[in-house]
Amino acid sequence: MVKERGRKLIAQNRKARHDWSVLDTYETGIVLAGTEVKSLRQGKASLVDAFATVDDGEVWLRNVHIPEYTEGTWTNHEPRRSRKLLMHKDEIVRLVGKIQESGLSLVPLSLYFSDGKAKVELALARGKKAHDKRRDMAKRDAEREMARAIGRARKGKRT
Repeated sequence: MVKERGRKLIAQNRKARHDWSVLDTYETGIVLAGTEVKSLRQGKASLVDAFATVDDGEVWLRNVHIPEYTEGTWTNHEPRRSRKLLMHKDEIVRLVGKIQESGLSLVPLSLYFSDGKAKVELALARGKKAHDKRRDMAKRDAEREMARAIGRARKGKRT
C-alpha cells in the first residue's frame, strides 16, 4: 500500500468568504465512519449550509452532506449526521471565549485529505452585511480593472 502525500481537496465552501469575514483559520481532524471515508475518497461531499458548534467542550461539525457510499450495505452512514472535530482542549477554550464575547461563528472553509487523513479547515468568522459584500465586490472589480490596464500598458496598447 502506497502512503498518500500532500493535500487532496474534496469539497470547498466557496460562498463562505463572500458571506463571512474570516478572522482566523484552524486545521482540525474529523471523526468519520468507514463508509464516510470511502465516499469522501470518491470526492463526494458538500459544505453548503455547514457550520460548527461547541457543545460541552467538544467541537461538532453540523449539516455537512457526505452522501451514502454506493457500495455500502446496511452499515452505511447517515448523510447529514453531526461529526466530531478533533482539536486541542486549549484551542477549544480560546474559541469558546472568542465566540461568546464577540458574536463570532465557526464556518468550515474546506474538507480535504492531508497525508491520507481527513481534515477540515475551520474559520472563526464574523458575518458580513449587504453593504460590506457590495464594497468587497467593488474593490475586487477595481483591482481587476487596474490589473487589466497595467497589462494593456505593458503591451503598448492605449485605453
